[in-house]
Amino acid sequence: MKNKLVKAQKSSFIEGTFIATLAIILTKILGMLYVIPFYAIIGNLGSSLYSYGYNIYVIFLEISSAGIPIAISKIIKEYNTLGYIEAKVRAYHLGQKLIFIISIIAFLILFILANPLSHLILGDLQGGNKIEDITNVIRSVSFAILVIPLLSVKRGYLQGHNIINVTSISQIIEQVIRILFILLGSYLSLKVFKLAIGPSISIAIFGACAGGLLAFFYINHSLKINSHKLDLNKSLKKNNITNKEIFRKIINYSIPFIVIDVSASLYNFIDMVLITRTMNHLGYLAKTTEFVTSSVVTWSAKIGMIINAIASGLKISLIPNIVEEATLKNYEKVGHRFNQSLQLIILISLPMTIGISLLSKPIWSLFYGYNELGANILQFQILTSLVFNINIIAISTLQSLNKFKTVYICTFIGYLINAIFDVPLMILFNHLGYEPFYGALLSTLLGTIFSIIYTLFTLKKDHQIKYHSTLNMLKKLIYPIVSMIIVVLCLSKIIPVNIENKLSSLIYVIIISISGGVIYLYLTYKTGLLSEVIGKKMLNKIIKKLTLGKVSLD
Repeated sequence: MKNKLVKAQKSSFIEGTFIATLAIILTKILGMLYVIPFYAIIGNLGSSLYSYGYNIYVIFLEISSAGIPIAISKIIKEYNTLGYIEAKVRAYHLGQKLIFIISIIAFLILFILANPLSHLILGDLQGGNKIEDITNVIRSVSFAILVIPLLSVKRGYLQGHNIINVTSISQIIEQVIRILFILLGSYLSLKVFKLAIGPSISIAIFGACAGGLLAFFYINHSLKINSHKLDLNKSLKKNNITNKEIFRKIINYSIPFIVIDVSASLYNFIDMVLITRTMNHLGYLAKTTEFVTSSVVTWSAKIGMIINAIASGLKISLIPNIVEEATLKNYEKVGHRFNQSLQLIILISLPMTIGISLLSKPIWSLFYGYNELGANILQFQILTSLVFNINIIAISTLQSLNKFKTVYICTFIGYLINAIFDVPLMILFNHLGYEPFYGALLSTLLGTIFSIIYTLFTLKKDHQIKYHSTLNMLKKLIYPIVSMIIVVLCLSKIIPVNIENKLSSLIYVIIISISGGVIYLYLTYKTGLLSEVIGKKMLNKIIKKLTLGKVSLD
């Protein structure tokens, strides 16, 4: 009976992960694809302007809301497990009040300080975007902070009940509306009404608020329909838990999540500031400097979104499950969940990372038009997507186990490594005859890798989590990965391609990606890796769904 229960839990965990990841991958794919027409509409100058505004917005959004939905999800799962139903509902309502206050404060700060932030970003760089345009773009996107945080709390409540489909659909709605607003807004502004680039980007970037509003209405409607199932309209006997205790728990659970999410955005922000200033100091033209900066912090990262989606979806399912096991003191299962998550991340992310790196030139050409500099940035930066994925899972596990001190230490030191080495490495690479941005990307990798190593060591030391199964999986993965690389390299030498032509690049990427992917999937299946990591039952279920029931492993 116990074995059946463990299998059911494993299947539920993988299935929840699959649903969440599938939805997030879909939103990330949309987020990747829209940049092709958007970049063509706004050009290099507009893309840099959009990048400045969006990256500042993300930092403030994460400060105001990043930790709250996961904290609410964690508290809901914890109180549900312990049977504190009334306290669970009260925590949800208190979370909404708290996030409402925080979001207003964050909005006012961003709106008021938009001009000083614009000066901080641009410095004394001349010949590119103007301070007033950056200021207006930041103020335009700041309105989204009044909506998205409230939306995130509602998502957190549903995730705490393992209701993934509603939150997933809301993410898709948000992304679709945002993209439509961005594309239509930029096209009409620039091409039809002939507005300047500054006002056009301000209109387009307001799409973040529009998408959030529609998703908010959808998820609010879903909560009302299912309010009885979620205990929202029930008359409940008050638990012996004070509001003060709940507030303290929300704050304590939120801060570590905010720290890690904000740190990832701060990596981008510090790169944005230091790359701009260092390349300006080294004598690069404003046009080149702004192109490199926006490519590193935004446009190359957009292509890596598909890889980051895997960790984002996995985190949604991982955290409530680890909280449940930790609450019941089942640390052996915690270790199993963590290793299973690492293996899923590596199994899926590694081949995608290597594939994008090897095909960086046609992929960059497909998205943004041929540019040697942009392709070189993508080829190296895509590696950061892989290490960020592993870091997200490692830190999320620490947070779920309430190892907050470790979260702060590894995040702060990782951030410090990036900040300290950014400029020296950029100058060193420039002195050696390489592009300076390689130094910035390397410093980001070094900081993130340190965080991962420190986290793995802490989990092993404090909770006796062992990594033998993951190490064995890595050994088995060598053969499929090497085989895939050989196939990709051989085909890239044989198949002709005109890198400067988007259609030619698309056909080239599709043929080589499918060929390499088929080889990789076939070998991981034949070696038993797919069944070992995903589980034969779940793997069979996925294959049936993808093939509409025509193919089965049975």
